[in-house]
Amino acid sequence: MLRLAVASRAETFERMQEPLAQRGIKAFHLRPKKRAIPVTGPDAAPMREELPDGGADVGFVYPSRLMEGGALDARLELPWVNGREAVLRSRNKAGSLARLDEAGVPVPETTMISNPVRDSTAVEAADRFSYPVVVKPNSTTRGIGVAKAGDPDSLSGVVDYLDLVHDYQATGDKAYLIQEYLPDARDYRAMVVNGTFVGAVERRLPENALAEGRWKHNVHRGAEATGVDLPDRARRLAERAAETLGIEYLGVDLLETGDSFRVNETNARPTIDEETKYEPGFYDTLAQSIRQTASNIRL
Repeated sequence: MLRLAVASRAETFERMQEPLAQRGIKAFHLRPKKRAIPVTGPDAAPMREELPDGGADVGFVYPSRLMEGGALDARLELPWVNGREAVLRSRNKAGSLARLDEAGVPVPETTMISNPVRDSTAVEAADRFSYPVVVKPNSTTRGIGVAKAGDPDSLSGVVDYLDLVHDYQATGDKAYLIQEYLPDARDYRAMVVNGTFVGAVERRLPENALAEGRWKHNVHRGAEATGVDLPDRARRLAERAAETLGIEYLGVDLLETGDSFRVNETNARPTIDEETKYEPGFYDTLAQSIRQTASNIRL
């Protein structure tokens, strides 16, 4: 049986264990954070007590904490479904949007601000948009830090808080995005595995939350994810995004306005939802991707 080291213990791990076991892949949790990690000496033989007999054959998605991932990866020497470069490429929102736009993939109009800048720079950059605008950190997930600014004064207030964060010397990414706001857009997360669309969910806030003026359709912020049957043009758009970025296992966030779709963000560490929300054969495709990765020879 193929041994799969999964660098997360969240919903994805719990949901994938049994379906993958039925397909000859044993998934086990490799804990990369909130622990002591020996990096030198005989104890550094990578966490023997956590590895199944014979070690691991392949890793499932590089750890979100890249420093811890680097230490583990140096010892384990695993091929990864989405390695470090794939995670970094997707996490850099501005870089991903630039690649997609260059390839002709429709995306929201976006400007990247690299701190430190003059106080007026963000306001001047927003002149190309109509208010309100969306302001978001360049490399966070789950909607963390995303704000909507309705006028130049509120934009300046949001920027002031970002400046405070970026003043801290250890802050690695000192960039943020100003992006056009698409009112009443429907929000989807499409999943692409090995270049093939394998399903999608619509993320929608409950009606009472919408009535209160909330607008972020992130599941971690209270939105509900419902399986949907996307039209063919949306499916192909998600596949084009994954191909353009060169990422094998990718969540593609699509915004639908009117009769058009745009790629808003991508996630190289997407959460797997319930199997019923995906296309038939989802786990067959995922298992095939894992086996192909395991067969790769690391350079």
